[in-house]
Amino acid sequence: MTLRVLFLLMLCAGLPLTTSASDLPISENGLVLRIQGSNTIGAALGPALVEGLMREQGLLKVHREVPDKANELRIVGETAQGQRVAVDVAAHGSSTGFSALKNASADLAASSRPIKDSERLELEPLGDFKSPEAEQVIAIDGLAIILHPHNPLNQLNTEQLARIFSGEAKTWEELGGRGGTIHLYARDDQSGTYDTFKELVLSRRGKTLNSAAKRFESSEQLSDAVSQDPQGIGFIGLPYVRQAKAVAIVDGQSQAMPPLNSLIATEDYPLSRRLFFYLPPQGKNPWAQALVTFAQSSEGQAIVAANGFIAQTVQAMTVTPNALMPEAYQALSRHAQRLSVNFRFEEGSATLDNKARQDLSRVLDYIKQHDKTARQVTLVGFGDAKSDPARADLLSKLRAMAVRRELVKGGVVFREIRGFGAEMPVATNSADEGRIKNRRVEVWVY
Repeated sequence: MTLRVLFLLMLCAGLPLTTSASDLPISENGLVLRIQGSNTIGAALGPALVEGLMREQGLLKVHREVPDKANELRIVGETAQGQRVAVDVAAHGSSTGFSALKNASADLAASSRPIKDSERLELEPLGDFKSPEAEQVIAIDGLAIILHPHNPLNQLNTEQLARIFSGEAKTWEELGGRGGTIHLYARDDQSGTYDTFKELVLSRRGKTLNSAAKRFESSEQLSDAVSQDPQGIGFIGLPYVRQAKAVAIVDGQSQAMPPLNSLIATEDYPLSRRLFFYLPPQGKNPWAQALVTFAQSSEGQAIVAANGFIAQTVQAMTVTPNALMPEAYQALSRHAQRLSVNFRFEEGSATLDNKARQDLSRVLDYIKQHDKTARQVTLVGFGDAKSDPARADLLSKLRAMAVRRELVKGGVVFREIRGFGAEMPVATNSADEGRIKNRRVEVWVY
């Protein structure tokens, strides 16, 4: 039986997926895995996960070796017999990971955005990269909009951001601030951070990044440049805010949301995003499979949190009611706590997306561990606006029922299933991405 077949059988059976180092083959030169792609992942998180996997596998003397080439490193360990084991990480941007998979120079792609349809088509000979086995969400991140610490502005909306970064808004005074000409800072074209910002802010409004923007391959360098420029503004992954100031963001009719962990964990924050490992479905590298499994484990998610990203560990959160909430939702928040996960769906479908499928087991584990299986859980569905509000209400409840059907299989008896229609949007409904974010199901526990 091959390691891949064994991996899949264990996955289907719900068995532990940990393996020992002796089970994983080591090549003659010791290089067991090549990862390419996102700088957001590859700068710190990816290497930390590799180190965690190596230690879990019993390797000794785990350390990093940094070659002369920027944004590349090698993680090295030794077996008890003294055999060298190495993993190469190259972090030049998400698109480079998919290119490397295509030309067989990588075994695993790290990406801070979903795979594009064009990339998926090019990689079709390796399997379906949108399948649950291939597309693995390893963490949640938020794009922070950063200013100089002394900039008086505390919030911006996505329309303003589009005008700023396209060059239409030229001075801070136009935005109600002060400081004169706006200086733009952005990640480079290979960056998934840039792709995400372009998709969430610029492209949906028919705008492009102003050519005057200073471009950076390094997240840290961009953040430090903004923090030293009183007229600067940039966008960056959440762990790289550093000495800069992050502002609250409004999208459409949403409330102003700062990049808080709780809002990013549920993906309600307008500029939240998922971080991915993409594993070739027909790949035969057991180290790649082992790393994906480790990243999804509680140990792997602890490393995610330790590196400044948002882990997918389920927690209960207290929600403070306010006047912008429907009365029934306010009442719910007074008596129950919301779990730090939202279930979302594939585009134009009632089918749970790949992250939601992963989250089902996490939520079920939480419910069982905290003895909430007997009428202690309420599901709350939301959706995008429809011409008929009654239809929006019905669809939102049907989404909650879709989640109910899955959790019932685990023995959960629900207290209530609610649908709030298009209430409390977290994104604008004028684009597909926003509508997908608004179509969500929350989990509340008593």
